[in-house]
Amino acid sequence: MASKTFTMKFFSLLISSFAIIQMAMAGDPDILTDFIVPPNVTNVDGNFFTFTGLRDLFKGGPSTTLKVSKVSLAEFSALNGQSVSYTVLGYLAGTTNPPHIHPRASELLFVVGGTLQVGFVDTTNKLFTQTLQTGDIFVFPKGLVHFQYINADAQIPVVAIAAFGSANAGTVSIPNTLFTTGIDDVVLAKSFKTNTTTIEALLAGLAPPMP
Repeated sequence: MASKTFTMKFFSLLISSFAIIQMAMAGDPDILTDFIVPPNVTNVDGNFFTFTGLRDLFKGGPSTTLKVSKVSLAEFSALNGQSVSYTVLGYLAGTTNPPHIHPRASELLFVVGGTLQVGFVDTTNKLFTQTLQTGDIFVFPKGLVHFQYINADAQIPVVAIAAFGSANAGTVSIPNTLFTTGIDDVVLAKSFKTNTTTIEALLAGLAPPMP
């Protein structure tokens, strides 16, 4: 009996260990140095740790669409191994940041100016929504579908800063992933219990404008 109990405890511990390992692997890997210098960089000083790409962000007036300015590993090499990144978002009235996922990081959204509607859906399909005012912060848990939008009646452009717990959080846009990546129209029509004509209309609406 004691042997059976020990075996059960061992397997429980083993399963828990695998779960912890998987959770650890889901984030950025730890590094063994203070920071990582790219091979093409020979002189490391304060400039290496400085990103200046947002200096002209709001010059020239607001954009006519959702404006997304990323500061991730792709734009700022000093973030490699640091498990942090930023995105600055500018919205006009009626614009939407469509449902999407960040597979490698949670998102902490800080509303710098204006009013913003946000929401996410958990793995039980429960929707959590909130109207954020200037100065509010909202967290989107890692890997969950979420969105932001501006009420069409709002007259003030909204600015928000998103902080991520990864240097490369990744973004999977639900509309684009489903309708612009070549998934067969029949598969989508059956999945959404509609017809291929509807799917084709959705695809046409998401297609980039002709130059």
